[in-house]
Amino acid sequence: MGIDPDLVLRRLEELEDALTELEEIALMDLEKFLSEKYVKDAAKYRLITAIEAAISVCNHIVAKLGKPANTYSECFLRLSELGVISEDLAHRLSMMAKFRNMLVHIYWRIRDERVYSILRNDIGDLRQFVDEVLAYVESTSKQG
Repeated sequence: MGIDPDLVLRRLEELEDALTELEEIALMDLEKFLSEKYVKDAAKYRLITAIEAAISVCNHIVAKLGKPANTYSECFLRLSELGVISEDLAHRLSMMAKFRNMLVHIYWRIRDERVYSILRNDIGDLRQFVDEVLAYVESTSKQG
């Protein structure tokens, strides 16, 4: 059984939903972001769900293509080796997967300024992930 395009599309929709909220939060200035506890909490949660959705897509594709990964960060590197996403994007998403682990497991050590910086500078990587995976899925579904 190959890649399930419906599963991939559902997860990418979840990722898009999270990105929409994160992009809205990213429009706030730093001072307002830091002063709004609920906004900071929402940003952290939506970062987790966005990265988790990307990891889910990644794990599904690499497993179906016979190259399962041992870690979340390794998964994106495998996806690049398989030609699904660019190598540069894979490295950036690998770092984002490590950040997700920190948000989940050692959240008390994450500075809110770092979260804000990721919102402002790095969530575009997840948008690029959506685009590259969609292009891959569309190209393989036309071949099959």
